[in-house]
Amino acid sequence: MSDHPNTHPKLHNAAWPGVVGKGDGGEPPIDLDTMLDLTAAAEVDGATFDGVDVFLFAPHVDIDASDDDLKALAQKVAARDLVVGSVVAPVWPPTGGGSAMGDASERKKWLGQLTKGLRIARTLRELGVRPYGVVRIDSACDPGAWAEDPEGNQKRIAETFREGARLAEDHGERLAAEGEICWGGMHSWKTMLDLLERVDRPDVFGFQADMAHTLLYLLGTNAPEDAILPEGADLSDPAVIDQGLATLTEALRPWTIDMHVAQNDATVHGSGSHDKTGRHCLPNDPNGKLDIPHHAGFWMRDENGNVTKAFQHVCWDGCMFPNEVMMKPETWNEILGAMVSVRDAHGWSD
Repeated sequence: MSDHPNTHPKLHNAAWPGVVGKGDGGEPPIDLDTMLDLTAAAEVDGATFDGVDVFLFAPHVDIDASDDDLKALAQKVAARDLVVGSVVAPVWPPTGGGSAMGDASERKKWLGQLTKGLRIARTLRELGVRPYGVVRIDSACDPGAWAEDPEGNQKRIAETFREGARLAEDHGERLAAEGEICWGGMHSWKTMLDLLERVDRPDVFGFQADMAHTLLYLLGTNAPEDAILPEGADLSDPAVIDQGLATLTEALRPWTIDMHVAQNDATVHGSGSHDKTGRHCLPNDPNGKLDIPHHAGFWMRDENGNVTKAFQHVCWDGCMFPNEVMMKPETWNEILGAMVSVRDAHGWSD
């Protein structure tokens, strides 16, 4: 019998670390084929990655890709015995989108890029290469600008997200808002929960939990008034993080429909054009604060300890890793090992 009998959730790797935070004075991008090859080559105790989550923006996947382009993408993914899971819609102003709390023109751009992303997500599903997953979005605005009119801006973001949820429903898709400290209205756990409740479409609109970003929710980074843990909390004590995550996940777990497994050292990081947000570290980084398989359980099990099965796959996010690190095969074996440990601890078999 295998030492790893669980078959679910499926294990994915994010392809966007090859482009996010690259260029714009940073390191050059890593092309999608290379990211697919690195993902497909990883192996731990006979286990491999099942798929990839992708960013819908050139040079990986052009948001204006033709049907033929998407067929070619499906073929190259399937040729490596992988599937596509969740996709990231490029809703930000630098990628053709606009602020979700902006004027009518800005919000039209945000919704326009989302619509294009939903079309790609649906097409990949119809091509048989995307059996599950969500479309990831955020508010595409910064906390400082949001704070100039918190109530008005929060209301406009919720209205934009609600219209986005309607579009997602029309495409047979679901949206997941990834809580990060760099996005206005989503920069703390309380403002994130408030948005989810304002949109009030749990059938098609939910939360994407990234373990690196949600650690900073505990600390109140960018929103000290919403910190769960006291200033100076000893994060080397696992019980301290456990206590904080118990509070956080009680509020956000019921909304969680997508999840990124990640490590964080309780600091922020930004590169290229990407704003500073939770630093993603290698699983075994000596400065990492998370016990990955243990702390993943706060998101993957309910308050009674039962596996929720709320999502069909989990994805590793190594956003803004240096190219030198990403080009090493051992990097992906280490990451896959962490993913397997999460599935061993909180997975299931059909």
